[in-house]
Amino acid sequence: MQNFRNYYQILGVPRDATADEIKKAYRRLARQLHPDVNPGDKFAEDNFKDINEAYDILSDIEKRAQYDQFSKFWKQKGFQGKQGVKLPNFKTWGNNKASRPKPAEDIDFSDYSDFNKFLDQVLGRRREVRMATANDAPRVPASEPWSTASKKTSYVANYREDRRDFDDREMRRETREIDDREIRRDIEARLTLPLERAYSGGTERIRLDDGRWIEVNMPAAMVSGQQIRLRNQGIGGGDLYLKITVSPHPFFSLEMSDICCQLLLTPCEAVLGGDVEVPTLDGPVKMKLPPGVTSGKRLRMANKGYPTGNGDRGDQLVEIQVLIPKEISEEERELYEKLRQIETFKPRQDLSV
Repeated sequence: MQNFRNYYQILGVPRDATADEIKKAYRRLARQLHPDVNPGDKFAEDNFKDINEAYDILSDIEKRAQYDQFSKFWKQKGFQGKQGVKLPNFKTWGNNKASRPKPAEDIDFSDYSDFNKFLDQVLGRRREVRMATANDAPRVPASEPWSTASKKTSYVANYREDRRDFDDREMRRETREIDDREIRRDIEARLTLPLERAYSGGTERIRLDDGRWIEVNMPAAMVSGQQIRLRNQGIGGGDLYLKITVSPHPFFSLEMSDICCQLLLTPCEAVLGGDVEVPTLDGPVKMKLPPGVTSGKRLRMANKGYPTGNGDRGDQLVEIQVLIPKEISEEERELYEKLRQIETFKPRQDLSV
């Protein structure tokens, strides 16, 4: 009995395989067996022809249906002169009327030398006749008969071994890709900075959760909640995301891009006004106080606030707080006594009670 070309076995898929599964199996084998990848390898070349023939039939819905319908007859008797097996009524064997076979009741398998030639006419296949030579690989192509049981066993064993090797390589490659995705991972770390460091930036030495120490050149004008991406500092070449927190400052506070502070004044400074030194993030700056400034009043120092990121800066808002001393010297007491006697300011003069 002539060996039947089992296209499902050639592609390594079950008979109920979907179109996507067939396409995936074909592409995988085509990459392995393509002549450009295997120059001079007759084994790969013959298999490449077989998988293309198999894919041509199984990827076409109509051809696959015909193949599935007619292939069930390959184990029937009737070829090579044996009579008596009739086919069902085939309706479509091609568009050329001259090429259509006789009616089913007049056809038997003895009209064909082997089953593959029968399918060649049914499916419109062109068979390639190839003469085997002594230098060929120990394989008989699926389109030709097995001469001996040993050749058949050798071909099946070689084909299955190659399929296993290929599948193993594919599995290892896919496993490496999965491992790479698992190993290459972005991580997050938190960094708390004092306001002065967040304002100026500079080099910071950071200890990560995995025990590593890294030095990072931080940008200037960082704010709480800001996230800084450090490429290739994560796990396996992933990225590290630093989440910034600016710790509260004992003197300054941020309101958007404005820096706020309270400035304590003596009663004399508040009454007389004049130049007073005010701390800023850039260092002490002199500010001129107006005479008679009162507690709660806010004075603005332009462009002394926090950078906005677009080249501008906010302002520094200075809130005045007049502080009354609880203890004074004898000399100060005498002066205050004289001042009380001569002062003209009467804050309770206009009370309505």
